[in-house]
Amino acid sequence: MARIRGGDLGALPVVVGLIIIWAVFQMLNPVFLSSTNLVNLSMQCAAVGTIALGIVLVLLLGEIDLSVGSVSGLASAVLAVGFVQWGWPLIGAVLAALALGAVIGLFYGFLYTRFGVPSFVITLAGLLGFLGLQLLVLGKTGSVNIPFDSWIVRFAQQMFLPEWLSYVLVLLTVLVFGWQTWFHAHRRAAANLSHLSTSSILLRCVGLLVVLAVPTWYLNRSRGVGLMFLLFLVLVVLMNFLLTRTRWGRAVFAVGGSVEAARRSGLRVRRVYLSVFILCSTFAALGGILAAARLAAANQSSGGGDTNLNAIAAAVIGGTSLFGGRGSAYSALLGIVVIQSISSGLTLLSLDASVRYMITGAVLLLAVIIDSLSRRSRQAAGRA
Repeated sequence: MARIRGGDLGALPVVVGLIIIWAVFQMLNPVFLSSTNLVNLSMQCAAVGTIALGIVLVLLLGEIDLSVGSVSGLASAVLAVGFVQWGWPLIGAVLAALALGAVIGLFYGFLYTRFGVPSFVITLAGLLGFLGLQLLVLGKTGSVNIPFDSWIVRFAQQMFLPEWLSYVLVLLTVLVFGWQTWFHAHRRAAANLSHLSTSSILLRCVGLLVVLAVPTWYLNRSRGVGLMFLLFLVLVVLMNFLLTRTRWGRAVFAVGGSVEAARRSGLRVRRVYLSVFILCSTFAALGGILAAARLAAANQSSGGGDTNLNAIAAAVIGGTSLFGGRGSAYSALLGIVVIQSISSGLTLLSLDASVRYMITGAVLLLAVIIDSLSRRSRQAAGRA
């Protein structure tokens, strides 16, 4: 409540918006919140959500990457062509696609830190260049099918957690969270700083248990928790840990807040930019791999259409500030759930894609307005 009064709304607007979206679509079509539809929705979130996770990182620096769609499409083409046509081992094709994404990010970071070219221009050029390279890799056929019996397709389409294992993972997650929270509070208490009480820690653990166990139980009424969606969740939690609990994460927020202040503080700003651009393009490549596995094919439209815009919109809608220095890895999760919920709900209502684009655009605009108003409130409260 203190943060909200200071203008730091955090994830509150997107959570409220998601509840409203789900309530409206459920009233219009009772199938929307069925366990079967929510399982499908979660699986649809994984690929673009992974790409959005990289966008969150560059937005934290106050930069942008407009080429994530093209990079994901190129990665899917390398995976499919390398595995099917060139005879590479599947794991080798996956690693090659990921390595290509990392090299692209390194190239972006080099151009930005060495020559000072704006990220908007660099990645816009990359959007066009890597789209052309994707078409070149795919060749004249323009489409390559990935065998359905390959493990990566089965991973993306058919592999789900056993029910008992899903509950074990929920319990382990709560225990790890409780231990980390208690350890952090213990260290603050030893330093005579304000800290959470034992009752507050227990209350948070119970809340997390409910938040995780109830959706898990509901998804298990259908096919359960997909491994591809679980991979996305693990990546979100991992990046949240790196951003909030490591020196590198603090450096990312510091550079996003003020580059000059970070430089004067002794932070290696160039290394921060390089690492973030590399991670962003690598996440884009991984998202392209997951999308190709989900479709069991790579073609000229892979990474095209609204992939690029949905990834950027998910990061912004989820609560990452366009002004840099504020956001969370969980923004990618919340934002992509909002976007896919809109898409799924409108599909169930048999409405045209044009309506989905307009509604998504309106939600994105509203998120940016809320971000701007929150920034003004933080400035007024002296917390900008």
